[in-house]
Amino acid sequence: MSGETERLAEELLCVARRKGCTLSFAESCTGGLVAGALTALAGSSEVFLGSAVTYALSAKEALLGVSQAVLDGPGAVSGECAQAMAEGSRRAFSSDVAVSVTGIAGPGGAEPGKPVGTVWFGVATARGTTSLVEHFEGNRSKVREDAVRMALTLAREACE
Repeated sequence: MSGETERLAEELLCVARRKGCTLSFAESCTGGLVAGALTALAGSSEVFLGSAVTYALSAKEALLGVSQAVLDGPGAVSGECAQAMAEGSRRAFSSDVAVSVTGIAGPGGAEPGKPVGTVWFGVATARGTTSLVEHFEGNRSKVREDAVRMALTLAREACE
């Protein structure tokens, strides 16, 4: 974990503790790296409830409730899927804030309109659910690290 990622994880945990905000995640292309960044820090269990690593489409559907219509339509790398994943994580963990990550880390897997580095994020809170897309540059490792940083940042902003 880079120093920047560790700093963002520490900031998130500090804000979440101060606000009494519980956290959960749903990870696809990051494969548990968000959870790893948080659990590398002592005391994370005070606010971090868990992360569902749902890499396969069947896991997104079975564990998070992503509909087959979303998976067949806009697909796993879409705002609709990211929102459904975040909502499923929030429901499964009963967290205040849930953030999801789904994307194409590469080097393969690009689709029309979805180049390598395309990563969608979902954020679910009691106020509602939103999504946003980022396009990261670099190799698989860099895309995943950038996605972890964005997920941590989005969670912190949602707690504030």
